[in-house]
Amino acid sequence: MIMVFLTSPQFIIENELGGVLITGKHLRSFDNYKERMDEIDRNLKIPLFTALDQEGGLVNRLVSYSKQWEGLPSAREMRRMDTTQIYTLTKKIGRTLKDIKINMNLAPVLDPSKDHRGTNSFMEESRRSWGNDTTNAYKVRAFVNGMRANGVICVSKHFPGYDSWTNSDLQIAISASPKERINQNASFFRTLSKDIPVTMMSSVHFLRISSRPAVFDANIVKMARRGFPDMVVLTDDLWGTSLRAWASGKTQIPPRKNYPEKDFKRLITAIIDAGNDILMISYTSKAKDMLDIMMELSDKSSKYKRRIEESAARILKLKYKAGILKL
Repeated sequence: MIMVFLTSPQFIIENELGGVLITGKHLRSFDNYKERMDEIDRNLKIPLFTALDQEGGLVNRLVSYSKQWEGLPSAREMRRMDTTQIYTLTKKIGRTLKDIKINMNLAPVLDPSKDHRGTNSFMEESRRSWGNDTTNAYKVRAFVNGMRANGVICVSKHFPGYDSWTNSDLQIAISASPKERINQNASFFRTLSKDIPVTMMSSVHFLRISSRPAVFDANIVKMARRGFPDMVVLTDDLWGTSLRAWASGKTQIPPRKNYPEKDFKRLITAIIDAGNDILMISYTSKAKDMLDIMMELSDKSSKYKRRIEESAARILKLKYKAGILKL
C-alpha cells in the first residue's frame, strides 16, 4: 500500500514496499537507476508498481533519459490529433517505458479545461487537460491503449477534477464549484473507468460537497469507485504541504518544518479511513512510520484490519491482472 520516491534497494526490500515513484532525476543517472531496479527485482517477493509522470508537454520525464523525447505533445495538443496518431505515439512511448522498467504512468489528466465560471483552468493553461467533458474520451482511450500494449498501467487524475487555481502541493486549495459541476467533471473519470484501473485523488477541498480535501473524504473516494469496486485509488504526495497543514489543523505550515508525529499519525489514519489504497509519499524514510501506524491500527481494530486487507487485495489483484505478479 506504500509508494515512495525511489531510494536504496535495501530500504525497499527490508520494508517490502509496494511501489516506487521514478523522476527525471533517477533517469539522468540511468546506469545507477538500472542497478537499483535490478537488485530490487531479484530480492522483492511481490514486484513493485514503478510509477512515472509521463503526460507529455511540460510533464515529460523521458527527456531526462534521452533527448530524443524532447518536444512530445501535451494533452492539449494530443486532443487535436486523431486516434491513430495518438495510439502510434503512445505505443512507442510505452515501449520505452517498459524497457526502462516502468509499469505505471501517472497520466492522463482528466481535470477540466474550464473552471465552473467558464474560464480556462490551471490544467488547461499548463496544457495538461484532455478536455472539459467526455467528448475526447475516445482519444484518451487511444492514449491508454498505446500504454497498455506495452504492459503500462495508466492512472487518471485528479478525481473528481482539479479546478482550483491554487497549487495544492503548497497550500490548501479550495474550489467553490457547485455540486452539479463537480459531478460533470467526475463523469469524465467514470466514462473511462473500464479503461483506466487506477485513479489519483485530488487534494483540493471542494467546499460545496465536503468539509475536507477530497483525498480525506470517504464519500468522494466512494464516488471514484462507483460501479467499479476493484478501482485502485492512489493519493497524491502525502508530504505535500497542504495535506500536512490540514492534518495539523492549520492554514499552512512551512514546507521544511519538523512535522509532529501525532499530526503524521492523524494524516495517515484519515487517509486510511477515507478508503485510499496506495499511499504515495516523497519523504521516503516516513514509510517506516506509515507501516507502524497501519500495523497499530490493524492490531487495535478488526475494522481497520479489514479496511487494510481490502486495499491490499485490490492492489494484488491489479498486479496479477497486469502481469506484474505471476503466481
